[in-house]
Amino acid sequence: MRPTPIAFATLALALLASCGGGVTSPDENVPKISFSSQVTFGDSLSDVGTYAVGKVRELGGGTYNINGDNRTINAALTGKNWTELMASRLGQAAPCAAQTGLDGDDKLGYFVPVVNHAGCFGYAQGGARVSNPVGSEHKATGSALGQLTVPAATQIRNHLAAVGGRFKGDEIVFVMAGGNDLLALLRELQSGAGKVAADAGAAAFADSLVKQLAAGASDVAAAMQAVGAALAAESARAGHTADSVVGAAVLAAAGQPGNAAVGAPAVYGPLVLKAKADGEAAGAKAGADYAALRGPAMVATMAATGKELVALVKEQLLAKGANYVTVNNLPDVATSPAGLLQPAASRQLIMAMVGAFNGELSTGLAGEAKVLLVDVYAISHDQASNPAAYGLSNVKEMACDLEPLKNALHSSLVCNGGNLAAGDVSHYAFADDVHPTPYNYLLLARHVAEKMVLKGWL
Repeated sequence: MRPTPIAFATLALALLASCGGGVTSPDENVPKISFSSQVTFGDSLSDVGTYAVGKVRELGGGTYNINGDNRTINAALTGKNWTELMASRLGQAAPCAAQTGLDGDDKLGYFVPVVNHAGCFGYAQGGARVSNPVGSEHKATGSALGQLTVPAATQIRNHLAAVGGRFKGDEIVFVMAGGNDLLALLRELQSGAGKVAADAGAAAFADSLVKQLAAGASDVAAAMQAVGAALAAESARAGHTADSVVGAAVLAAAGQPGNAAVGAPAVYGPLVLKAKADGEAAGAKAGADYAALRGPAMVATMAATGKELVALVKEQLLAKGANYVTVNNLPDVATSPAGLLQPAASRQLIMAMVGAFNGELSTGLAGEAKVLLVDVYAISHDQASNPAAYGLSNVKEMACDLEPLKNALHSSLVCNGGNLAAGDVSHYAFADDVHPTPYNYLLLARHVAEKMVLKGWL
């Protein structure tokens, strides 16, 4: 159920001091449970500085946020993500990255030796997936950045190795993963669909152009053969261009008996435009058919990934002594700036994939008394529809100016107070196309805190 503006305002006042400012009663900041430490597993939404090294640090970045304390610009621009705000609320020390480094292009400043930091339990890493080690911007993807993307499964193993194989039982454990698995699947789909669309479009363009150019010849069949051969030969030539391919086809067509008129631009120009339209239509259909055919498998893969995360929670957290585990499900990715750029069919697929993943979390973790499953999807979906109720001024555009001259990585990883979009962006929902602003991280922290209160953990 969506909170009313009044209800939300009341909640905000009750939690504001714990997550970023305000005045409370002496007892309000005292958690009901005294946690010994905060341990975080996941991806960029929880990363507190894995890549705040080398060139990334020089560029004023390090986390997927609006980096730095920019409260002189606006009080909401704290530079903190939700895990940092939760640590403050829980009376914990500011979380630090368990591992730092980059494995990218040394010439660009993106190779920094990996360092493991004893006593730092912020294991979440930008680009990390649930169990696949090759995540977003990993060097295996061809990225010059070379993010480490240690998956959640390995993050947990690394923590257990560092603490003797078991949790003490009085830690608060935060888990939020799965988003990069979804994005990786979408990139694979787009790449495959793009290739299929390009091939189908090129074939349809050629077929349409050959038929049209040869239609006026005395011997249409012979003309089609000649035009087709000329088009194919030029297409295979190194250094050919779209114009050179059309030119070769037109020249061959005009040389056929009874077909000289087709060599005039006024005659062949409209034929080329028609062939291009035919190619675009065929390419779009082929790409859409490809995506529709593979969509169900992608939904099933996300469901399997959700099951993987459930198994990790049960077998590597609860079974190893963790008594307080908060798991955030996936937000409504379809309403992010990245999602809004997708066609309707792709957005429907994204929603189905998110639903499959979140459904497995709900089913698999139901009845686990030591697990708090936070429905981030519901609140993010409502924020997209009712932004004013949450104090959000913009839920569709990005707060960061990602133009290459201002943002070398085209990402919130190096977004800061010096490369923001024009105007007051302090209450925008998104820093870049998928990552929150400090204010939106504050909203997430408040939501998690509210659920912890209801659970009796806060």
